[in-house]
Amino acid sequence: MQELVNLWHQGYIDLRFGDESHVCTSGYVPYGWHFDGEDVFVPCQGKHRLNIFGMISPSCIYDGFDTEDSITGERLAAFLDEFSLGITKPTVIVLDNAAIHRKGEVAKMRETWKERGLYLFFLPPYCPHLNIAETLWRVLKGKWIQPCHYCDRDILHETTREILDGIGTVYEINFSHAA
Repeated sequence: MQELVNLWHQGYIDLRFGDESHVCTSGYVPYGWHFDGEDVFVPCQGKHRLNIFGMISPSCIYDGFDTEDSITGERLAAFLDEFSLGITKPTVIVLDNAAIHRKGEVAKMRETWKERGLYLFFLPPYCPHLNIAETLWRVLKGKWIQPCHYCDRDILHETTREILDGIGTVYEINFSHAA
């Protein structure tokens, strides 16, 4: 992994970290505290889920897609195929070992993508701390999306899309600190 980061720093490759996540109107509460007697809640409106696949570079360049349907291998492969047509130098995408990343259409397309300069690099099992996309999801849900955004499906989805579109300009993450 360190060698990939070094190659990226030297400008030899483009480096992206990819992962799936979701936002849901049932809210995001990683932890919390409150005063005795204080009524604390995150309002929710059923479970309306927006699934996201995103890739982010160490310099905060974001590419991704979202869907209210499940993220399938076919949809992921189509996204990566389109992405591969626009790369200008060798590009490595760091992924975890999820089956959707290794099998089906994604596996079938790997040779084609290599010919275009797109390579998939798989992290060892149980190493989410090596994938900066995990930091992106934590900041998205814990900092940028506010509790009031979870009140309504349309507001949550619109807010999430606006934030993802603004990554690298309006919304920045300093990845110099570990996830």
